[in-house]
Amino acid sequence: MLVSVNVGLPKDVPWQGKTVHTGVWKHPVDGPAMVRRLNIDGDGQGDLNGHGGEQRAVLVYQIDSYRHWEKHFGQDLSYGNFGENLTIDGLADDEVCIGDRYRIGEAEFEVTQPRVTCYRVGMRLGQPELPALLVSHHRPGFYMRVISEGRVQAGDDIVQTRTGPHALTVADTDALLYLPGRDAGRLRDATDIPALSPGWQQSFRDLLAAPAGDGQAPAGPPEPAWPGFRPLRVDRIVPETDTVTSVYLSSTDGTPLPAALAGQYLTLRLAGAADPAPVRSYSLSSAPGAATYRISVKEEPRGIASRYVHDHLDQGGVLDSAAPRGEFVLADGAEPVLLISAGIGVTPVLAMLHQLADDHSQREVWWINAARRPSEHPLAAEAAGLLAGLSHAREHVFYSQATPPHRHRDHAVPGRLTAARLSELGLPPQASAYICGPASFMTDMTDALTAAGLEPGRIHTELFGALPSVNPGVTSRDRPPPHQPPGPPANGPVVTFARSGLSVPFGPAWHNVLDLADACDVPTRWSCRTGVCHTCVTPLLSGDISYSPEPLEPPADGEVLICCARPGTDLVLDM
Repeated sequence: MLVSVNVGLPKDVPWQGKTVHTGVWKHPVDGPAMVRRLNIDGDGQGDLNGHGGEQRAVLVYQIDSYRHWEKHFGQDLSYGNFGENLTIDGLADDEVCIGDRYRIGEAEFEVTQPRVTCYRVGMRLGQPELPALLVSHHRPGFYMRVISEGRVQAGDDIVQTRTGPHALTVADTDALLYLPGRDAGRLRDATDIPALSPGWQQSFRDLLAAPAGDGQAPAGPPEPAWPGFRPLRVDRIVPETDTVTSVYLSSTDGTPLPAALAGQYLTLRLAGAADPAPVRSYSLSSAPGAATYRISVKEEPRGIASRYVHDHLDQGGVLDSAAPRGEFVLADGAEPVLLISAGIGVTPVLAMLHQLADDHSQREVWWINAARRPSEHPLAAEAAGLLAGLSHAREHVFYSQATPPHRHRDHAVPGRLTAARLSELGLPPQASAYICGPASFMTDMTDALTAAGLEPGRIHTELFGALPSVNPGVTSRDRPPPHQPPGPPANGPVVTFARSGLSVPFGPAWHNVLDLADACDVPTRWSCRTGVCHTCVTPLLSGDISYSPEPLEPPADGEVLICCARPGTDLVLDM
């Protein structure tokens, strides 16, 4: 039976110093309410990326689960407190199946997916761990799409009109996505249920396509060649241009260095540059099988680390380095390859060009490079020599500020490399593309390649700085650069956010590393904030952590869920 119909329009709610735009606050309505394809009249969702839409038009929660949580938390709850539109008696999550249809009042509905893990339900009830508890207690609730519009009201009977295929319950579907020990056969069943929301279907297909092939979570990136940091000796320092210097690094004991993948980067701790030592990441510009690692560093006027490399680093010196990392790597294949770069973004794609040359590749290789002028075009001669050894290579160089003689000498095109210029080159739509440069440049190139017909999955980009934030529901604001948190310094383990160039002592003011990052305006990526969704997974370069609460499924080795991680020692995180 339908116990209550609940609606509420999105509103701005203060939360942890931020403003969240959310529709999780629902209240019961008296009398009949009109159910439409996307909503119940008077209802709305604040974040349409995670809620709402045709597949998630109506959220259902059961009165039996209300009683469960009232006992668990020791607090009284009111209909609508879980953000549901329909509070019902019956239809338990371990009985209702994806694809089941029900008639309630004048309307008919189809079950499409469990509730997504979302921090806002915990925010609504003042129970931040609730998203994880909904999964671990197998009481998520579920979404339905509207098959036939009509009026519903409290007291209406609920009549099943169709049974979904494969008898996959809401609770089992939720567990397949969020809990370990997945059954590959049930995953295949899930992908065969037409009513299951497309996003959930894709997640299950991704699990089935994981290298293990057993439906378990992907193993994550390859394990680093060594844990934490190790000392590397500076073999050579070579100026490439007035502003770019290459540093060649070898092992301190003369043993061969582990081979890196073309496109990976090193994270260095520069002990002589400042206190605490800044940590920076630099792409490898050398051939993957070279005897030494090479990084090519552009001097930035206000860059503590880059100025140290240019002005104070000496041959024979020692730098602490983490093992090569990164997923921006050249993939095997026979399709054409587009290597597109601007400025110092040339470094990782040059390593890919070395790989292709060393392999005597027969692939069609497009080298598309932008610089201001020859004097600011690092490693240009090296790239030209590699291209000359490839039988199917094409080179397109763009100089935005060069003189005609310089452009003629280097066979360069005048002007900036824009999306329009890229589109004019007649690129093969079946190609795989690797792009590195300023963020706006990569956005423009990605848009142009997509418009030219390249599949989005074949377009790869490498961002030197912090990754863009994923903070669902948080209203946009002008974010300052990463900074020390307010108040006196803490005295706990030092947490270094490598991509953001910030080191901060951890203290009792923060429950976890994510809270610390938020306090410092370090760009973060999260959704559940309780160790369920893995949106916050971050490479751990060095250090030890503990979890509180324990994640429902641990991340891969070398990674950490910052939303529930606390430092046990000094940490270096790739964020």
